[in-house]
Amino acid sequence: MTTEFQRPLVDSAWLKGALNRPDLVILDVRTPPSGGFIPGSIHSDYAKAGWRATVDGVPGLLPETAVLEGLIGGMGIGNGDHVVLVASGLSAADMGNATRVYWTFKTLGHDRVSVLDGGFAAWSDAGHPVVTAAATRPAATFTAAPREDLRAPLPVVAAAVAGGSVPLLDSRSAEQFEGKAKSPQARVPGTLPGAVLIENGAFYSAAEKRFLPADAVKALADRAGTGNATITFCNTGHLASVSWFALSEVAGIDGVRLYDGSMSEWTADPARPVKNGPAA
Repeated sequence: MTTEFQRPLVDSAWLKGALNRPDLVILDVRTPPSGGFIPGSIHSDYAKAGWRATVDGVPGLLPETAVLEGLIGGMGIGNGDHVVLVASGLSAADMGNATRVYWTFKTLGHDRVSVLDGGFAAWSDAGHPVVTAAATRPAATFTAAPREDLRAPLPVVAAAVAGGSVPLLDSRSAEQFEGKAKSPQARVPGTLPGAVLIENGAFYSAAEKRFLPADAVKALADRAGTGNATITFCNTGHLASVSWFALSEVAGIDGVRLYDGSMSEWTADPARPVKNGPAA
């Protein structure tokens, strides 16, 4: 294993030069894919393949480890493979397909994973080759080594809200943060008490089709008052994965965790406090 495979982001020029590497797996997670595929890439529909689970009525949660092992191994990905994830790249929300799957691989203990910066859009814009169909691979064995430090489950979030000392980062729109709009997944509008806002789109330039560099991400975090041990959240843990990826992987901020249950889980219980929501 080399440090080259520890990079969270790779660009399209690097990927083009790596297409023939035997341990490279290009995993396209667009929903749905359009415009063709990167040569040799396999496709797994982020919204339909089982990357997220609904548990007790709460959507977007991390599936059971055995389910993910079967999903990943069934696509032909083994523990020795370097996985490069491809999203559409047209917006931060699109990139969330790749960053959420990246986070999932990391929670399973698989560090040989990267996101293609700018996604398929950057690859296509660069004039790199495109094929009409995705590839397939024979099934492989993927064995997880789960880690708990990247995920913030409900009890951890509840303690953070009660304690007031752990940074809580809302990755949604300002309207949802302020309680002026609501996702269908949340029971009521509002945000976690004590949370600060950095909209997920602030971390990714749709025009330039790239994530902000590390120093710019750190500057955003500093201005918002977030830092080490931040918990990112949204409505179902999708947009929050963009923020988690930018803070933890691009900027290298320590201890950042993703609350995959997010406001859909938090607001399911009327007893849990909500800021900027309905009057008590």
